[in-house]
Amino acid sequence: MPETLWLLAGAVGIGTFAAALAYLLYRHPPSLVIIAGFAFVLLGSLALAIFAYDAAVAVGVLLLAAVRFQPAPTDVVFAVLMVVALVTGRFSLRRLTAGPVLLAGGFLAFNLVSMIDVLDGLRAVQFLGITIYVLIFALWLASTVTELSVARRIARWYVVGAVISALLSALALVVPFPGHNLFTRIGRAEGLFKDPNVFGPFLVPAALIMLEEILMPRLFSWRRSTKVLAFLILTIGVLFSYSRAAWLNLAAGLAVMVVVFSFRRGAGRQAARTVALVLVACVALGAVVSFTGSLSFLEQRAKVQSYDTGRFGAQSESIKWATRYPFGIGPGQFESYAHIAAHSMYARALAEEGVPGFLSLLILMLATLYWAGRNAILGRHTYGIGSAALLGAWVGALLNGFFVDTLHWRHLWLLAALIWAGSARRSGSPAG
Repeated sequence: MPETLWLLAGAVGIGTFAAALAYLLYRHPPSLVIIAGFAFVLLGSLALAIFAYDAAVAVGVLLLAAVRFQPAPTDVVFAVLMVVALVTGRFSLRRLTAGPVLLAGGFLAFNLVSMIDVLDGLRAVQFLGITIYVLIFALWLASTVTELSVARRIARWYVVGAVISALLSALALVVPFPGHNLFTRIGRAEGLFKDPNVFGPFLVPAALIMLEEILMPRLFSWRRSTKVLAFLILTIGVLFSYSRAAWLNLAAGLAVMVVVFSFRRGAGRQAARTVALVLVACVALGAVVSFTGSLSFLEQRAKVQSYDTGRFGAQSESIKWATRYPFGIGPGQFESYAHIAAHSMYARALAEEGVPGFLSLLILMLATLYWAGRNAILGRHTYGIGSAALLGAWVGALLNGFFVDTLHWRHLWLLAALIWAGSARRSGSPAG
């Protein structure tokens, strides 16, 4: 019965998202080129999902590197995949433990309660539709990762997409190739995202996965030199995003991985190799900064910025609105009330879903942290994807959420899905 309710909720969520999109397109008709492109992606995704399901998953993961507008191409691919999986019986919550399902359901319930008296109904429906989508996406993906081949496919194409994005964005800062402005619209590497503060953190999990793959090869048949080069490209991409939250994200993830390796069998050697790779990356980053003449801009970005006051102001605004509205002001309403951007996933949840919704989201985040930590302690990798990398990436993402609104980040819920899938395994293998 609970699974039937969740599948019904999924259908309602996708329907809500589709209705909001249809209304938006009605109010703001797109050009014929955009309509043709959207139709091509939709029909192509449907054909792939029906005739080459695994290939469609790979395409969806690769397209995670391009989320400049919503719905992004990756959303279309994954929405089609989820519908096909639902119809063909590939989507089963029985493959998961109850925790993620119940906690995600609780947070969605408080989102619905907060909808009672919203200022901007269309914005609320659009925002809630995306929230429902990303949570169902996480549950679907977690239920899909049940064997090595699936995990390898997801990790490989995520890393490939991140490396290509990082390489093109870093080159665009120093080489004026045709279309380079597409990757650096504000003088910072941003890939095909709308904000460098999303682009940088998107690269972090890929870098950590690659670092653990260098130390304990399981997923890729690449040469070690190729893996090291990929790791360096990813760290350079994070650096050139000039996002302080992304730097913190990466530093926290690396520190967690060193700690985890320090407590495993053969701890001294693994930790030493990790530190050595980090030092190599630091030397490479220093050389790149010197070569590109980016030191002055880097120093300027490392200082407190004028808009930081607004970031911290969002925290106090969230408390004010949570006090006035115990069950929240409604999904996507923060900017309408506070007249500043949320700049924090936690601040947004507190204001929009009230204290109960905030606590439900916090419990989901911390429970996922617990499952990631347990996986790392037990050596329970996610079918080859290292548990130390996933734990480090999740810690970094949680810290990132204090300074950037990460609720709708697709790669945040990709991480959660991989952690849930690893936790749902009946047994793990050592040193994972």
